[in-house]
Amino acid sequence: MKGLNYFSLLVLLISACGKKQETIKPELTSITESVYANGYLKSENQYQVFPSVNGVISKIYVEEGDTVTTGEPLMLLAHDTQRYSKENAQLAERLNDVKENEGKKLDAQLTVELAKNKLLFDSSLFFRQKALWEQKIGTKVELEQKEVAYAASKSNYFSALIRQRDLLKQLEFNSNQSKNNLKISDQLESDFTIKSEVNGRVYALYKSVGEWVGVQTPLAILGDAKQFRLQMRIDEYDILKIKIGQDVLVTMDSYKGKVFMASVSKINPLMNEKTKSFTIEAKFSDPPEKLYPNLTFEANIIIQKKDNVLIVPNRYFVNDSTLLLSNGESVKVITGLKDYRCTEILKGVAITDELLMPEE
Repeated sequence: MKGLNYFSLLVLLISACGKKQETIKPELTSITESVYANGYLKSENQYQVFPSVNGVISKIYVEEGDTVTTGEPLMLLAHDTQRYSKENAQLAERLNDVKENEGKKLDAQLTVELAKNKLLFDSSLFFRQKALWEQKIGTKVELEQKEVAYAASKSNYFSALIRQRDLLKQLEFNSNQSKNNLKISDQLESDFTIKSEVNGRVYALYKSVGEWVGVQTPLAILGDAKQFRLQMRIDEYDILKIKIGQDVLVTMDSYKGKVFMASVSKINPLMNEKTKSFTIEAKFSDPPEKLYPNLTFEANIIIQKKDNVLIVPNRYFVNDSTLLLSNGESVKVITGLKDYRCTEILKGVAITDELLMPEE
């Protein structure tokens, strides 16, 4: 029995020696507080291309990966009816051009001149006859005839002036209207040519020649070829900590083992009600050599940083505010900043204290 007890005690001692708990002393160093986020890359000025009219794709001028300039044609929609409408508008514009109606203007001017000469002639006859009548020469009937002719000439002259003025206004109106109709036709024809709105790259083409598309049909994705922004979501719990200009540490599966610096550039003020999150954006300080839209990344947004502070690894905490001294005594501490690895100690232990890692 005594031999059995001695053997059991020896096993316990050997076992205890094999399970010696790890100890550490608090370290004086720097610590940062950060907010974790993940997201994906978007090309600067990235947008989906939509047609402004319905139609059938008759030509595609670009391929995926091509670089394009602002205003460069991407696709053409079939538009025979619109082509005929434009030709009619061109014909109407030429027909109603003021310069093409000089004959009508000249005819109206001649009519005015004739009416004016007739008025001058009838006027002189009337006033001559009136002077004779005052001298008791001639008859009253002759005077009245000359007066009626003078009044008629005056009316015809002013009518000719009014017709001339109305003709000029109508010609000007027809000319301007035809020019505007031609501009509208040109714009409608231009709508059938889908053009790039940016200097950049064609990242995706969704349709092929012969397919019918409507105004709500996405045709392609375009964006900047070199400039990219990081788009990520932040939980509403953390959004008040985020400010423009804060540093962001970025890691990507495409560049394993590398960390890239960025800074917060935009905070969308509207919360997504479904996800209870906010969208924020950041820009690279020194971007990777090659990037593509929709690459995923993980990020830590630096909220604040402290130097020369006492820190303890998180795995040494029994709970959020309790540590174990090497003698097994529990001690309450007051903590400060905390990251994924360490926690700042404000009060409770000193740099000389030896801490014991809790058993799992």
